[in-house]
This record gives sequence, structure tokens and C-alpha cells, in this order.
Amino acid sequence: MLLSENLTSKNTYLLKIITTQILFIFLLTQTATAQIFGCTDPPATNYNTSATDNDGSCLYPNTSVSPVASFNLSNSITETSGLIKWNDRLWTHNDNSDINLYALDTLNGSIIQSYPLAGLVNNDWEEISQDSNYVYIGDFGNNVNGNRTNLKILRVEKNSILALAPITDTISFSYSDQTDFTPTGANNTDFDCEAFVVTTDSIYLFTKQWVSNKTSLYSLPKIPGNHVANFQATLNAQGLITGAVLLQSERIIALSGYTNLLQPFTWLLYDFSIPEFFGGNKRMLNIPLPFHQIEGITTSDGFTFYMSNEYFSIIPTSQKLHRFDFSPYLGNYLNNITQDISMTAARDHFFIYPNPSNGYVMVEPEVFSTNYEISSPSGSIVKKGILEKGNSLINISGLTEGMYFLRIGNRKIMRILVSK
Repeated sequence: MLLSENLTSKNTYLLKIITTQILFIFLLTQTATAQIFGCTDPPATNYNTSATDNDGSCLYPNTSVSPVASFNLSNSITETSGLIKWNDRLWTHNDNSDINLYALDTLNGSIIQSYPLAGLVNNDWEEISQDSNYVYIGDFGNNVNGNRTNLKILRVEKNSILALAPITDTISFSYSDQTDFTPTGANNTDFDCEAFVVTTDSIYLFTKQWVSNKTSLYSLPKIPGNHVANFQATLNAQGLITGAVLLQSERIIALSGYTNLLQPFTWLLYDFSIPEFFGGNKRMLNIPLPFHQIEGITTSDGFTFYMSNEYFSIIPTSQKLHRFDFSPYLGNYLNNITQDISMTAARDHFFIYPNPSNGYVMVEPEVFSTNYEISSPSGSIVKKGILEKGNSLINISGLTEGMYFLRIGNRKIMRILVSK
């Protein structure tokens, strides 16, 4: 009797193992069947209507885009070298010895005010970026001999800039794969840099490669100290990259640059997984502004972009600010993000509005005595609280512009957009 019971137990155990393995294989087969990799972007020439997963293979027709408007800039900023949009203004700087930041009117590029960054030195400021608390200035121009050993990014508290009492610190770095510091001569190195972006926890550099006409991506922490910028990947930029802007929530990066013949262009990188910036869609737009040395690029919504070019003396071209409409190229992608928000809310049987918003969002139907959390795309919780009875409002005015994820109780996560 005992032997029979043991055999029955063993058979049952083996049957469970076999059943589990069959189920596992079935699930793998179903998953593999459901996933179809290909180009998922409708404007692409090789758009695959059956593709479910973007593999970064999209190809696009040759396209040129002209500015909607262009404005001459002040002679105080003939060497404008970077752009951000902050506090309803554009901000730029020179790449010479000037230590001022200049706040510009978005309508015509005129200087509203200059902000001296006392105590800093401008060795070669080539780019500016930002997060919610700081402005970052890239003092890493390296085209003279390609052998700088004092590459750095200056971090300045935003409030201190406005108070005309700048509080600064320094992020120093070296490239992980640069071992030879023999002088190369002017404009003959692949370790120059004029573009970077800042995410929740890191800084990403895009090099200006004079020899290969490519750009390499490097990452380093965004905290003060000495760091190694680690190589990540390379893109065949077909020219010299001079500026970058990131919309982290929307997963969009735009790179500005120009060819060896001073023909400017823009690379639009989108629908990627951070930090695989070169893994999604990659579309190059030509800008028909001959001999315009485009140096800076910025946007706050993915539709309206601003670019600046510095003065070029060989074939006299004045320093200018240009405004572009990129909605024909990113509008479909951005609108799909908005549609996802509405569809997700409908599935969860409640809605949030207005969405986008810059002040409050309301949850309907009303929920109460329920926890909520708002997190960034990287997963960091940026706000949490409790929705009480009779008050279904959530204050989002303190959040920076972008996309966030809202969880109410144990319900599914919904996307919300913060606009400024």
C-alpha cells in the first residue's frame, strides 16, 4: 500500500512538471507570435502595418524644412553656442571668454536681460542644458588640439541665476576610450563635444567628430565630482553635431549640426527606450540655410523648435535666431501619445482632466480616502498623497513640463501631461 502511494505521488509530481513545461512553451510561442519587429512610424517609407515593436529600422524620404521666421541677434552674442527654453524665455551664451547668460524674447530674439555668472571662467562654453533645479553649461570644447584634460560641465542653481548671485559647482570628466592625448591640430579630433542632454539621473554627451563625421554617445552622473564618461553607441551623423535638446517624457531628442560645407541639418530621434537614444526612429531634416553655422537647438513641446547660428566671417552671415514648425514630422507621434492617455483612462473607468494641465487635474468619478502616486518615466515618485472625500483635485503646478504616470489606489497607471 505504501509503495502504491509513493508511485502515485511521483506520477502526480511528474505530471505537474510536464504540464508546467508545456504551458511555458505555449506562452513563449504566443509571445513570439504576438511580437512583430519592424518600422512602426507611418511617415517612413518602409512603414510596416503589421509591426508591433519598433526595431529602429525606419527609413525616411529626403526632406528639407525652412524656418517659419528668422531674426538677427544682438552683437553681444555673435558666438551664440547653445539654447534652452526656461521661464518663458530663450537662454543662450557665447563660446568665447564671456561669462554671461542672455535671456531672449521668444518672439524676436531680442535680449531681455543678461545674467553674469561671477566666479566662473569660460574656457570654451559650447552647450547649455537644464533640469528642474539647475542650468548646466558644457565647458568642453576640444577642437583646438583634441587633448584637453580639464573637460567640465558647470552646474548653476536656477534661482541663484535670477537672483544675480550664482551658486555653482563643477562636474569634471574624461572620455572612457581616449587614451592618446597627443595634440591633433585644429579640427582634427573625434573627442570634441558641443551637445549634451540631462535626464533624471545622468548626463549624455553627443560628440562632434571632425574626422569621422559621426557622433558618439557617452554617459556620466549629473552630480559634482570627477567622472568617466562611458561610451554607449555611435550614430553616423553625416556631419558635425553642435546642439541637443531632450523631451524625456515624450522620448524625443533633436540634434543640430552642419556639414563640412556649412549646410545645417537636424536629426530627430524618437520612440526610443532611454538611454538607447539611437535605437528608435532616426530622421534627418535638411535646413536650406547655406553657410549658417547652427550651434543651438531647443523646444518645450516637440512642435515649435528654435535654433541659433553664430556669426560667420568668411562668407559674412550674421548671428540669428530661427523658429521652426516640426509638427509635420513629430505631430503624428505626439498625437498618438495623447490618444494613449485617453484610451488608458477609459479602460480604467475614470478620467482625469484637464489633460494636459499646468495647475490642477481633477479625477472623475470622485474617489476618496485613496492614495495616489505620480512618477516620472524613469520610475521615480515625484509626488504622492491622499484624495479625500469632496476633494478630487491634484496639484501638479510644482512639476516640470513633460509626461508623468498617475496611479490611484490599486488601479492601473494613467499618463498625464504637464504643460507650462
